[in-house]
Formats: sequence, C-alpha cells, structure tokens
Amino acid sequence: METTGLPPQFDIIVVGSGAAGLYAALCLPTHYRVGIITKDTLKTGASDWAQGGIAAAIAPEDSPQFHEEDTLKAGAGLCDESAVQFLVDHAGTAIQSLVEMGVAFDRQGDKLAMTLEAAHSHPRVLHAADTTGRAIISTLTEKVRQRPNIEIVAQAIALQLWIEPKPKRCQGLSVLYQGKIQWVQASAVILSTGGGGQVYAQTTNPAVSTGDGVALAWRAGAIVRDLEFFQFHPTALTKLGAPHFLISEAVRGEGAHLVDAQGRRFAFDYHPAGELAPRDVVSRAIFHYLQSQTTQSNVYLDLRPIESERIRHRFPNIIRVCQKWGVDVFKEPIPVAPAAHYWMGGVKVDLNNATSIDGLYAIGETASTGVHGANRLASNSLLECLVFAAQLSKLNVSSPVPMTKTAELVMTNQQQWEQEMPQIREIRQALPQLMWQSAGISRSQTVLEEAITQVSLWQKQMKSFSVTQPILSLLPNQSVQLEVATAQPYLRVCSETLNLLDIAYLMLKSASFRTESRGGHYRQDYPKASQEWQKHTLVCGDRWWKGEIS
Repeated sequence: METTGLPPQFDIIVVGSGAAGLYAALCLPTHYRVGIITKDTLKTGASDWAQGGIAAAIAPEDSPQFHEEDTLKAGAGLCDESAVQFLVDHAGTAIQSLVEMGVAFDRQGDKLAMTLEAAHSHPRVLHAADTTGRAIISTLTEKVRQRPNIEIVAQAIALQLWIEPKPKRCQGLSVLYQGKIQWVQASAVILSTGGGGQVYAQTTNPAVSTGDGVALAWRAGAIVRDLEFFQFHPTALTKLGAPHFLISEAVRGEGAHLVDAQGRRFAFDYHPAGELAPRDVVSRAIFHYLQSQTTQSNVYLDLRPIESERIRHRFPNIIRVCQKWGVDVFKEPIPVAPAAHYWMGGVKVDLNNATSIDGLYAIGETASTGVHGANRLASNSLLECLVFAAQLSKLNVSSPVPMTKTAELVMTNQQQWEQEMPQIREIRQALPQLMWQSAGISRSQTVLEEAITQVSLWQKQMKSFSVTQPILSLLPNQSVQLEVATAQPYLRVCSETLNLLDIAYLMLKSASFRTESRGGHYRQDYPKASQEWQKHTLVCGDRWWKGEIS
C-alpha cells in the first residue's frame, strides 16, 4: 500500500523498488512492518527495462552443473564458486515462484519456452516476448500492493545511513520526503537501488541508476568489492536524439548478424564465436573496429537472417522502439554501439545478503555476491535478484527501540542553494563524459590518474556547498523542514551528484589499482590477465586491497 506520511520507524526498510527490492519485500516474514523507500514511482528501475529474460537450467537436456560452468567461464576466474552453485541450484525454485505468482512466460505447447543467449551452452533463457523484466515487475508490484505489512514511500530520497559506532550497526537512515529530511529507524536496512550506469555518458540504464546504494554503503564504512568491473552491452540503439535503447542479446541468439556498413560480419576478426562471443569481447570488438574507422560512429545489427514471423513473436518491443526512431528492422539493419549496461561490483555480501555492517544488507545489482565475477553471464541478473532475495525469508530482527524526540531545524539558506545549483548541474553533466573517456571500454593509467584528480576536485567542491550539509552532516537527533518547494528537487540533484562522484572515484581508483585486463575491465597498458590478479578488489573507506576468491 502507498503511504501518505513517513513513519518514524519500520521493522525493516528496503531502499529501491526493482525486482530485487520488490521480491525481497515479498520474501520477508509477514509479521514485520516493511517500508519500501523509492526515489521515483514504482516501475522506473532497470529491472522493468530488462528484455532478454531470466536464465535457469530447468530443461531436461540442461543441468545446474552446465549453468554453473557457463557462469564461471564468463566470470573470467573471479566468481566465487559457492555463490554460483547456490545460484544455479536454486534457479528452478525461483522460476516456480514466479510462475505461481502469475508471470506469463512464453511457452511452447505446455512447456516454458527457452532461448539461447551468448556464452550459454544450452537454451535456458525464459522470456515474456522481449519485455521479460516488465512482466516480472508488473506481477511483483501487484503482489506488493496487496500486502498489508508493506508500505511504499514513493518520491523519497535515501540520503545517509544511520550507523551506531559501538558496536557498529545500521539503525536506519535519513530520508528526504515531502519537503522534510527526517531519520527513520529500522532493525534492518536492505539496499536494492540497482546499478550506476548514469555515471557514463552512454548507458542503457534508466535515469534513476545513480549508484545510490553503493555510495551510501561506502560512506557508512561498509566493504565494497570489484567496482572496476562494468559490463558494456555491445548493442544499444545509436541514433541521433534517441535514448541508448538496449537491443537484447537474445536478438543475436536468435540469429541476427553484427555487421559493418558494408554488411561484413567483422566480429569474427576478433573472436571465433563472432557476435555470440561474451559481451566484453563483442563490446571491445566494436570499440576497436570503430577506432580503426575514421567516419563511422556505429555498426549494425541485421535481424533479416531471422524469419519475419519469429521476429514479430519474439521482439515486438524492439520492433516498436526502432520504428519510433525511423528504423524498420524488416528492411534495414539497426545502428548500434556499446553502452554501459551492468555493474558487476557492489557492496560485498555473503549468501544471506549481509554486508560487513550489522543490520545492513544489499541485494541485486547493488550487491557483490560473487556470482558474476569479472563479467556477468547474460540473463543471470534477474535470477540473482530472486534467488538471493529468497534468503531474506530467514531474516530475524527485533523491533527497533524508539528514538528520543528529534530537534527540528529550519533551513534558512535556501536562496544560497539556488546560486550553487548551476555549478552542481555543470559537474553532473561533465562527469559522465569524463567517465566514458577515462573508465569506459578501454583504460590506461595516465588517463585514469587524470580523471581521479578531476573527480577528487569535484568531490571537494561539492562538500563545500551549503546545499550538501543537510545530506552529509545531519545528526540522528535532528530533522530538517525545508522552507520552499524548489528545495526538494535541488536536494535530489545534489544527492545524486554526490553519489555519482563517489562511485566514479571508487571505479577509477579500482581500475587504476588492478594492473591487468580481465572480463569487463580492460587496460590497454596491461592487455593480458595476470595470475596474481585472480583476486577480488576490496575497498573500505580509502583503503584498497586484494581478497581471495572463495
């Protein structure tokens, strides 16, 4: 149910309303009062945009062992085997749960239909046409709204985690809601805010994907992991004025060809599997191919080798979006180029989603479970959300002790905020371009170091603004009433910019720290993988170190 006011406490708070957050809320024991804090409305996250499907080895000719082998191979030596085994072994149960909830997956006769995607050895990707994420999110949203113990707090911004220092424990967070910043207590906070694709100029991610959960956790002192590993999807629509709409991997799985302007399948120059090589390989192939051309800014995805009826059945949404931007997929190839798509790194968690701080959990793209390693296998992300969220059914917490009355502050310097906003917006616009050029598909030490210097300057500048003070410096016994209506959007822009700067800094430093190439992290000055780097990158505060693979 939607809430009209913000209660001072919940038993459990879920931050984010994608597949991970919604399913997590549904899996939590029903005697807990659960609050879902979402900064927009429901159905605005990346899960709703997921096209290809959800992977599960449930066909008779397939097996969890095959699925595990494919996942480990794609992960380029950085997957934690115990986490991968847990994922594939529980895939069937997760799918059954969705079917019982009413998710309408495509079928062949009375069986669930399966398709093949890149780097999978068997057809095991379940789908609902080419809007699988939307089908799942619609069903989960409906179920959440029916639960009397779950309250949805929409248009609310999570600003800062409340960490008690001794013993170190998360006790809630500060929230900007309806013109007021207040602290909300909880015995457990679950971060499920999705990824951080908006840190890049070219991304398939929605506008809400600003790395909030990872930034919140890092600032609170939680361990984060493998943040240099970002997956660049090879085939995003590239047309002037159009968003970087993802053209699903399933299109290539069904038989589409990746071609240059002359119609040549150039990807075979870079890998024997051509367009069906792992995502990082195909993205780099396109990147390097375009670098070798002086006049081309994109390549093409040609769907015409696929039977027309098959295209209509499997990819109605892709047909519709391409038509909107003037591309008839039945008559011409789609112009595409790589775009930032999925963040393999995140907040380090165990199999129960617990972070290094008691009472703080992370799930979905926000988390680093160890499943994806250096390069996520296609269609494992929705599966990871569900399998790991199901673990929260075992969560056992006591109700928080109510806090003493807070002192309400009234911000009187909001005219000054207005003067600071042009500088903040300037940083917000310049950062994605810097990150695309310095920490994109191909990286090098000199460029990374220059970017780190620039981002550090921006971070320092942001912290000096008066508008950031209620975000970063509010104490748990204080609340803030905003004087003017324009203050809330100012604080949202400021909060997202702070978060983007923090995750940019973490990505750049992690990419500089890892002097090798592996999976989604490619260094042109260290183009080969190194045995001594077959380890996780761990970060806590300003300390970076190597961690063993489990």
